[in-house]
Amino acid sequence: MARAVTPKRKMINTIVAWSVGLLIFFPILWTILTSFKTEAQAINDPPLFLFFDWTLENYSVVQERSDYMRFLWNSVILAGGSTLLGIIVAIPAAWSMAFVPSKRTKDILLWMLSTKMLPAVGVLYPIYLVFIQLGLLDTRAGLTIVLMLINLPIIVWMLYTYFREIPGEILEAARMDGASLKEEILYVLTPMAIPGIASTVLLNFILAWNEAFWTLNLTAAKAAPLTAFIASYSSPEGLFYAKLSAASTMAIAPILVLGWFSQKQLVRGLTFGAVK
Repeated sequence: MARAVTPKRKMINTIVAWSVGLLIFFPILWTILTSFKTEAQAINDPPLFLFFDWTLENYSVVQERSDYMRFLWNSVILAGGSTLLGIIVAIPAAWSMAFVPSKRTKDILLWMLSTKMLPAVGVLYPIYLVFIQLGLLDTRAGLTIVLMLINLPIIVWMLYTYFREIPGEILEAARMDGASLKEEILYVLTPMAIPGIASTVLLNFILAWNEAFWTLNLTAAKAAPLTAFIASYSSPEGLFYAKLSAASTMAIAPILVLGWFSQKQLVRGLTFGAVK
């Protein structure tokens, strides 16, 4: 029997939760504040927190120097395309592992997850050569495939976990009513797992949006997303902290807004099946 949470315990939990949240959010807040400083104020010692001359000059310089909308559009296409492709591949895979498991299902899942532990630089050279041979270097199509593949193990694992919470008897009843495999997945399984699928889509979109290693090594100009847009503000002459912060703020703003408006769906999906 669960013990009741006392008011003192509840207050302590609230304080700890807020402290952790503020600690995680502080770097983002500092980046945003720095973007409104001059370069001299950005490197001031001691650091200036709120009391400084606010300016929009950095944003103007970033807009004039770089085609922000092109980088933004590339990020949307790459993150959205890799997420959609990953979901299309992962749903049948997760369905087969959840409802038609074999003796090696768990081994396959562990092997898939183990590929995330492989250092990306270890496979960069062969993938780079393959991309050159296939003409996929610095293309949206090539980078979409790579982003889909590197996040596919996480997508399959999450969907597998959600599908396991759905009673198999429901799918059996659909088969007895004459549903084909396609109809079973599209019209029975998918609607029941919408919260889990939605959270998987959101998480994969965020991971693809923030991916830097592959985007910096497999793109140059045509398919460069916002991660390359940020990296362009690191030069041999040194770091321009205020302008770099402005570019970073412009790059993370869309995904922050998306996360803010979809947080309820994300939390609901991540806790899908946790409470019976």
